[in-house]
Parts: sequence; C-alpha cells; structure tokens
Amino acid sequence: MSRFLIVLLVLCFMSCNTKEVKIKEMPTKSEKIVIAHRGASGYLPEHTLPAKAMAYGMNVDFIEQDIVLSKDNVPIVIHDIHLETVTDVAIKFPDRSRADKKFYVIDFTFEELKQLNVSERFDPATNEAIFPNRFPLFKSNFKIHSLQDEIELIQGLNKSTGRNIGIYPEVKEPEFHQKEGKDISKIVLNILMEYGYKTKNDHCILQCFNAKELKRIRNEFKSELFLVQLIEFEEEELRLEEFAKYADGIGPWIQQIIKGKGVNGKWLISDLVINAHKNNLKVHAYTFRADQLGGFETFDELLNVALYEANIDGVFTDFPDKVVGFINKN
Repeated sequence: MSRFLIVLLVLCFMSCNTKEVKIKEMPTKSEKIVIAHRGASGYLPEHTLPAKAMAYGMNVDFIEQDIVLSKDNVPIVIHDIHLETVTDVAIKFPDRSRADKKFYVIDFTFEELKQLNVSERFDPATNEAIFPNRFPLFKSNFKIHSLQDEIELIQGLNKSTGRNIGIYPEVKEPEFHQKEGKDISKIVLNILMEYGYKTKNDHCILQCFNAKELKRIRNEFKSELFLVQLIEFEEEELRLEEFAKYADGIGPWIQQIIKGKGVNGKWLISDLVINAHKNNLKVHAYTFRADQLGGFETFDELLNVALYEANIDGVFTDFPDKVVGFINKN
C-alpha cells in the first residue's frame, strides 16, 4: 500500500468520526492548544506523513515538525540528527556510519534518504521497540519526507477541509549544522517564508532548544514569527526575563512544572508557569503520553493537573485525540 493511499485512508477514517469541524484561528490568551508531537505518534511511526494526516484528522491546533538538513541542504522532518533509531539505514547503507557508529542525516542526499524504510522508534542495540504497545516495528510502508512535503500536505488539507491547522517546526541542533558548514535556520526560514509563514498571525510557531540561535532568528534574521524557547534544565527557569526579550513562549519538560506528590497526596506544582505568564510568555509543555503516565493514575488526571491546576497554555502529545477530547469536555 502506498504512503499516499495510507494518508487518504487515515484521513477519511478520522474525518468520518469527527462530529463537528471548527475553523481555528490563532489561539487567544485563555485557550488551550493541542500540538501533535511528531504527528499522531502514539498510533503511527513518528514524523511520517500518515502520522501527520492522522493528527490532522484529530482536529489539533498545530502539528510539529523536527527539522534536520540532508547533505544536499533539504530540510528533513525527523527527530534526531541521526537515522539508526527509526530507519533501516544500517541494512541499506551499512558502511555509511561515522566513528561513533551512528548514521547521520547530513551524510545522505535526499534521494538516498527516500530509499530508507521508517519504523516505530527502536533501540538499535537490541532491536526492541521503545514503546512496545505501539505500531509494530517495520510493518507497512513509511518513508522519510521533506519539510516542503509536509507543509504542502497540511496546507492542502486546510484548503480541502476548510480548517486552519498550523505548523510547529523545530530547528534541531543548529550548532552541529554550523560545524558541518550549514546554516539550518536560514534555510528553514526561507522555506517558511516561501509558503507564507512570516508573522505571528500565520499559524506557524517556531521552536528551538538553543537560546543563542533562537535569539539570532529574532534579531539577525528579523523573524516576526511566534517563537518558543524550549527548555529542559532548572537553571533555565531563572532566565525567563531574558527569554521574553526575543521569545513569545517557553516549552518546558512537564516535570519542570509538576514536581511529584506532597505529603498530603496532592501534586506539587512549581512557579514556572506563573513566572512565565508574568513575563508574557505562553507555556507549551512536553511530552504528554497516555502510555507513560509518570505516576498519574490516568491520562485525564495528568491533563487536568497540567492544564487547569498548573494552567499551562498548550500540550505536546503523542495522543492528540485524547487531549482534544479531554479539553472539549472541560
């Protein structure tokens, strides 16, 4: 079955099960947004077009794209700068690894990358799935695609369905790319502008873990997009005032917000969201997984604490349908 037929079948199934379709505008301050983390990655292999089509059918607000450059400067939608955890590259190109035994996207042309089969994420040392209850390893037919491929899919679906679902690209490892002689931010921004993503009103949120690079995107490239500073360490929580000078939001790890249970059995919530809001920063937290609850009894309990007790503004999730359904009933 071709990947495009899979896309059409998945979209048809999801659309037929959607009771009401609402055309979405950019979220207001009070709205909670749902970001499909690598697509509907709880159900289909991450960052594949079928996973993105399925997420679209779930009527999310934004669909995420992690971006890495190929050897010939094509922006590839894949989570890591290397390939061996989600593809059969070690079988197709066994002699193309570097000294660290990893196979890097940047060492392959786009035409070569399209020869690879994509799978659910696995440990290359054991060939065991990271999430064993998700889609079976190396079943069906999934391929690598470019940022342009995905934008055209989402924009095409926006036209044919009347929705207005946004994109949420991440510039991955900018310093690595610079050491390889490539300016990933410049390439990504040029493509976004070609497809009409230029300002905060264009349904595109751009994210990066590298603060220096995100600041460069705002100041050197004069980008007017909605920018989100991704964070993962406690010391970064002290830099909110600095982030607010160039970013519109932060993307923290959920465990930076929910700190476990207190002696009274209630969940402990940090001041990160309160302090971010004081600096006019939205908070889009990662990653919410129904099969990785982190001490919560149910996924709904986790969502309720994060969205309504901690008051985060948005959720990165592998299970977009569950979060959309939860928000719609609250």
